[in-house]
Amino acid sequence: MLNKDMWDEKNRITRAHRASVIYGMVFLAFVSLVVRLGMDQVVHGATFRSQANDMMLSKVPILPARGWIYDSHGDLLAYDRPTYDVVLTQFANTHRHTYHAMAEKLAPILKESAHVLYKSMTANPAAVQVTLRQNATQAQIAYIEGNHQWFPNIRIVLQPHRVYPYGDLAGQVIGYTGPITSAVKNYYVNKLKYLPTQRIGETGLEAQYESLLQGKIGYQVMAVNAAGDPVKYLGDSPPPVSGKVLQLTLEGHLQAKAQQDVMNEINSSPYKSTITSASAVVLNIKTGGVLAMVSYPYMDPNWYTGSGYLKHQKYLATSGAQMNYAIQSAQMPGSTVKAANTIAGLKYRAITPRTTVYDTNWIKIGQTMRHGDFAAGLVGLIKAIAISDDIFFYHLGLNLGHWVGSTATTGGGPPAGMSYRTWRNTDFVRGITRMFQTEWNFGLGPLTGIDLPGEVPGEFFISDSHRGWIKVPFHLHSAENALKKTGQDVNYGSPIDLAFGAIGQSQQFTTIQLAQYVATVADNGKRIEPHLLSKVFPPNTRLPSKVKPLEVVKPKVLNTVQASPAYFRLDHEGMYAVCNDPDGLAYASFVGAPYKAAGKTGTAQITMNGQRVLNSVFICYAPYKHPQVAVAVMIPGGGYGAETAAPITRQLLDTYFREHHEFYPRSQWTSTEIPHDWTQMSAYTVPEHMS
Repeated sequence: MLNKDMWDEKNRITRAHRASVIYGMVFLAFVSLVVRLGMDQVVHGATFRSQANDMMLSKVPILPARGWIYDSHGDLLAYDRPTYDVVLTQFANTHRHTYHAMAEKLAPILKESAHVLYKSMTANPAAVQVTLRQNATQAQIAYIEGNHQWFPNIRIVLQPHRVYPYGDLAGQVIGYTGPITSAVKNYYVNKLKYLPTQRIGETGLEAQYESLLQGKIGYQVMAVNAAGDPVKYLGDSPPPVSGKVLQLTLEGHLQAKAQQDVMNEINSSPYKSTITSASAVVLNIKTGGVLAMVSYPYMDPNWYTGSGYLKHQKYLATSGAQMNYAIQSAQMPGSTVKAANTIAGLKYRAITPRTTVYDTNWIKIGQTMRHGDFAAGLVGLIKAIAISDDIFFYHLGLNLGHWVGSTATTGGGPPAGMSYRTWRNTDFVRGITRMFQTEWNFGLGPLTGIDLPGEVPGEFFISDSHRGWIKVPFHLHSAENALKKTGQDVNYGSPIDLAFGAIGQSQQFTTIQLAQYVATVADNGKRIEPHLLSKVFPPNTRLPSKVKPLEVVKPKVLNTVQASPAYFRLDHEGMYAVCNDPDGLAYASFVGAPYKAAGKTGTAQITMNGQRVLNSVFICYAPYKHPQVAVAVMIPGGGYGAETAAPITRQLLDTYFREHHEFYPRSQWTSTEIPHDWTQMSAYTVPEHMS
């Protein structure tokens, strides 16, 4: 047995041996490392230094997803879908034969005729880039990538593709995107630092809210060698940021039904052959939110973002479908202006609430005989609005300008002791400016402020006696300024202008202006700016959502029409009678409605394509006692206002109240979702088959 001393000695010897082994292994490791480093330095050093010098970082732009657009109830109206696209970059010095050659080689692989491809390549010379095929297949990608020598201007690009899932639903309102053209390249590429490959909003809300929808470019960082081949993906710096999400005031279901109602009414109208356009607007009276905006003929924004443009090119060029008639077409409004002119007549004492006119269906103004629609007999203010009595309003207009004495047999004249010339430059111009300025205050004439590009103002006219009585623009504000400064404004109008202005034959307004106007009447003179944007949400928000919006659009009061509440009550009573009195011109359209509406018909003589036709117009608000919505419908060539525009208005209001479950029994309530069969409705299918 080992004693303790012997045991300790043996352990010491063992530990020393183990330490020697470990030290030896560490020494050998360091020697090996030094040898390896030396070998790398001496033998492979040049190679490593070359690789280090040749390696570089490359930043590849990543386009952001464009912000999505929703309707007021959360139905998706526009979104981005990523696709691999075949893109042609256009250079100014590229010869046509080069395009021909590329088209010939591409035709078999893209399964398209060389002629069609060539047309696509050359259809838009101003575009920096032209998309030849979206969502290319793997075979198409491989062919193009493997044959760059044949296609020097063509490459495969991964980019977001804008999709409008409901086609032409509110097509002109939503608008479409397109490539950056040479005309705007300086602004977007040089000033805003967009990439030439980015697509921008061209029309509608896509253009109006480009800064919100576009998002921010990101960059993919890659390590590449001297040959340009990627070696390693290093991440995104910075990553792309998607555009913000927009929610509109537009109600998709109401919009769909409105487009179908307009098309149905046109197709069944005896005036179908003369109708080439139509428009309708539904406004929330209290907020100014646009609930529906119809512009006929219809347009599908997908045609501009896909390959459908060539198919529909002729239709787009000849139909006028690219135009938003609700905001871009000013037409004579006819008797719809009588509600505003009633306020002007009462305010400036041209009439009183008790004024009556005996209508024999004729009035002589100077040397001109004018007639109404029929001999209505004794007519007071409420009845004059209800039956739209022109003779009553002729007198109102003449009284505003102090033209006295016109009857069925005598032409009247200036006040006693005043020459015609003096009257024309003083009382006449004062009267007509008061009339037109009152209309202006209601929103007839100025831009409404709608958040869409391309809105046009209204216009006022007088007949120029020195130029063959042709209608010439009447510059309202310059005339007012002249009256303030000198008490007169030299012009060549006549008393007929006062009469025609009173019945809406000397003005031109858009449908959005008429909608804002009738909403202002309904709200006792409060004019609110119409708008389509409701809320702005952070990027990638999917609606409906509990995410707090970044911005909420609030009602904006533009002005308030200064007039006695009693005058507005008279207006309301007259407009109520239009829809609810058996003698009212729109009674046939509103009889039996479970709600009470107030409206005004308008019929104006206009010229379209060299042909004299009637402009069918109707304005309305409902319900009568606590107004919620205002509607304006305009159908140029559609006959009398009560014939075409009024029935459409009734259908729009029916749809609205069924959606909001008011006035109708539960069995007739409808959802606010866009109809599931929308793509089978003729308002969708007919434009899709037009070429």
